[in-house]
Amino acid sequence: MEDFKINFFSEQISYTLKNKKLIRKHLQTLAKTEKKDIGILNFIFCNDNYLHEINKTYLKKNYFTDVISFDYSEKENLLSGDIFISIERAKENAQTFNTTKTNEIHRLIIHGLLHLIGFNDKSPEEKILMKKMEDKYLSLLFTSKGKTRKSNK
Repeated sequence: MEDFKINFFSEQISYTLKNKKLIRKHLQTLAKTEKKDIGILNFIFCNDNYLHEINKTYLKKNYFTDVISFDYSEKENLLSGDIFISIERAKENAQTFNTTKTNEIHRLIIHGLLHLIGFNDKSPEEKILMKKMEDKYLSLLFTSKGKTRKSNK
């Protein structure tokens, strides 16, 4: 029996993530590589307005975003939290960066988990490292499917 739990939900949007078992395994491998364990992770796929309200209410920021992570970890090396992902932003990002929507959603899943691990993207240096880590872990998932995003966000 595995001692981690990764859940996928949708709010105010109809979206079902494909290949959940493979993605769960990949996220566990990512966490182990970063010397972390997964407790309970909830990925919530939503629309722009839903995520915008979360951004305003909890982070006091009045703009649209593609992913927000809330860290509920109580132990240093055990990752637990909620990661909200806007499917509308993912679709727009995919067009902007010439990739598939599925690939972009996978990138946002990885991005959200990297935030819980402790990576940030506020400064130019942090953005470069975050992008490098996204690319590293995205390349390990579905390496034969779709294009990976080349542009820096």
